Amino acid sequence: MFKYRDEATAKKILEHIGAMDVDVRLMHICGTHQDTIVRFGLEEMLNDVGVQIAQGPGCPVCVTTSNEIADAITLARNGVTVTAFGDMMRVPTTIGSLFSAKADGADVRIVYSIDDAVQMARDQPDRDLVFVGVGFETTAPSTCVPLHGDDCPENFSVYSCHRICPPIIETLFDLGENRIDGFIMPGHVAVITGTAMFEPVSEQHHVPQVIAGFEPLDMLMSIYMLCKQIKEGRAEVENEYTRLVRPEGNPAAMRLMEETFTPVDRAWRGFPVIKKSALALRPEFESHDATKVHEDILSTTPEVEAEAHGCKCGDVLRGIIKSEQCPMFGKVCKPMNPMGPCMVSAEGNCSIAYRLGSKRL
Repeated sequence: MFKYRDEATAKKILEHIGAMDVDVRLMHICGTHQDTIVRFGLEEMLNDVGVQIAQGPGCPVCVTTSNEIADAITLARNGVTVTAFGDMMRVPTTIGSLFSAKADGADVRIVYSIDDAVQMARDQPDRDLVFVGVGFETTAPSTCVPLHGDDCPENFSVYSCHRICPPIIETLFDLGENRIDGFIMPGHVAVITGTAMFEPVSEQHHVPQVIAGFEPLDMLMSIYMLCKQIKEGRAEVENEYTRLVRPEGNPAAMRLMEETFTPVDRAWRGFPVIKKSALALRPEFESHDATKVHEDILSTTPEVEAEAHGCKCGDVLRGIIKSEQCPMFGKVCKPMNPMGPCMVSAEGNCSIAYRLGSKRL
């Protein structure tokens, strides 16, 4: 690992970027990339050589809407056991959070994988249990696995909040709010999907993309590759993360997703409804689809506001502002008193800026 954190190599890459004399604005779609950029002080180094990095909608918990979280809260408050990853627990809505529902006596549990949730359902067969599935193509395959087993508990269902990457990239261009000269794409997504998925964006919008790993040298090398493409007038999909990403991705995982999910239109936090951008369970799995199994309860979910008054999570996710530019950041909104999901999730831009902003390589 530490060979990817070599300071001398980092300086050489930065020198090569500087020698290209660029003035570019790049965007990443990954909370882990943001963590690396801030944790190792890369932003300032890159600014010195003409590269700006914009934060994009790369945090799965952050792009999950308040309406979806309100659905999970409503299920919990109506006698359903709700299981979710820890980052989901404290995301605030105008009807509270999953954590506050738990404090009020609802059965809400943190799980580390869907397998934990399935086992809990087996252990309490007389009680309905819902797993809230969150994440991009990276985590979606794992949600599929138990649904294909003969022993999937009858009292177990999935509320899918899964999203997929290509539609959000197209939407960023359609909104036209940002100058984006190139994209740093998430390596863990590409491990599943392969590289071909990103090619239509480069072809249609003439924008270079580089699939990147998560160490400091991964980030710097991917940025060098983007700058080189820009200087040469190319717009291709290149793979920096060759140690794990293959052009074909993981065919078995992709096949499992296709057999389990169907793409549907859905809003993202900070964005309008995006066509075919989310994953819903196929009709053959409706006996384990929480939106069907608990349709009556979900019909009672109250209306909630998209954001707390003054919260700028949506603007942060669209790359319009940096976290520190939100008037609530570090004042009203802190990790122990979050106003929005970007300050809750470990992959959230605001949480990363608050926790790591003063740290440097």
